[in-house]
Amino acid sequence: MAPRIDQARLLRRLDELAAFGATPAGGVDRQALSEPEIAARSYVLDIAAARGFRSFVDPIGNLFLRREGIDPSLPPVVAGSHLDSQPRGGRYDGALGVMAALECLEAIDDAGVAHRPPVEVVAWTNEEGSRFAPGAMGSMAYSGARPLAELLASRDAEGIAVADALPAILAATPEAAPRPLGAPLAAYLELHIEQGPVLEAEGIPVGIVTGIQGARWFEVTVAGEAGHAGTTPEAFRKDAFVAAQRIVAELRAALADRDDRTRFTIGRFALHPGSVNTIPAEAVFSIDLRHPEEDRLDELEAAVRRIVAERAAPCRAAIRPLLTIPGRRFPDRITGLCAEAVRDCGLLERRLVSGAFHDAQFIAGICPSGMIFVPCRGGISHNEAEHVEPEHAVAGARVLLAALLRLAA
Repeated sequence: MAPRIDQARLLRRLDELAAFGATPAGGVDRQALSEPEIAARSYVLDIAAARGFRSFVDPIGNLFLRREGIDPSLPPVVAGSHLDSQPRGGRYDGALGVMAALECLEAIDDAGVAHRPPVEVVAWTNEEGSRFAPGAMGSMAYSGARPLAELLASRDAEGIAVADALPAILAATPEAAPRPLGAPLAAYLELHIEQGPVLEAEGIPVGIVTGIQGARWFEVTVAGEAGHAGTTPEAFRKDAFVAAQRIVAELRAALADRDDRTRFTIGRFALHPGSVNTIPAEAVFSIDLRHPEEDRLDELEAAVRRIVAERAAPCRAAIRPLLTIPGRRFPDRITGLCAEAVRDCGLLERRLVSGAFHDAQFIAGICPSGMIFVPCRGGISHNEAEHVEPEHAVAGARVLLAALLRLAA
């Protein structure tokens, strides 16, 4: 019997999972290493245990569920995503990838299919980064992109360190055997909502991700001089806001991209001392810069640094890097295999680049990896209004199953 996705089971379990950290507006608040995330993990573990699947956890709390293969010594084929959310996030971001992967494992089990390598589901720790920074913490640690000690020292707004919060997660999964970080993986696939409008606009239920944009984050501090708003003539002012405004305007003009591949965003902007009748002495703002090509990102960063340095006068400006995530192109073998899976399911093939970063971006550094997207209504994500049509969730799971069967064969 060929494995088949049980549509009703998948959709029911997505609804049941959404109860952990549910918000009144229909979203979820299930931040990393919180009580709602612990409950969600226990729910997933109960499903796996009922099937007889083995479970493992590593030192950063990444959770693995395993259906054994004919040859247990082989590295596993792995699929999954994350269970944590933004503070007022949607019920599909990350969760769809974990529950669809678990449904694939159950479908394979229902059909009694024997596969040579083990097949596993993974729930990576702290992908969102909303409680502890940086995001994608679990996949960073597993792939060696960041040292474990550095990640464990990260603290939330209340001063709680990851190292302090992890024991509760580990205590809630006593049946999970320990696994070291970086244990070999044969391949990794991640099903995720697009978090953008392309697939929905084109009426396509599944997309094949060819790669993920690189991202560089900066904090710019413009230092001026406080003064009385009513008595300081223009010629004597060192207004940090005016200088910051000038820098931002020139950045937007310089980074304009006819091909619409560059992403430039200022998400935070603060003025100090913040008094109505005082000239701002300091302006601090963030820059989120993204592009699929690393060479082009280098050029864009150079332009940012030049403009910040040249356009601050009569104030002074400094720029501080916050985060660097390299762009990632998924191997042709994996994207080609995903394309075959799409055709197996009788669906149209559409390839696209991810504008958001995901755990696959880091796991791709240690094993062949790929991603599958499904549309979300209006491209809305990180929002309680986030929505995926049931038929699209099922289509994504069907493609994921077809791709996993090809990899496990």
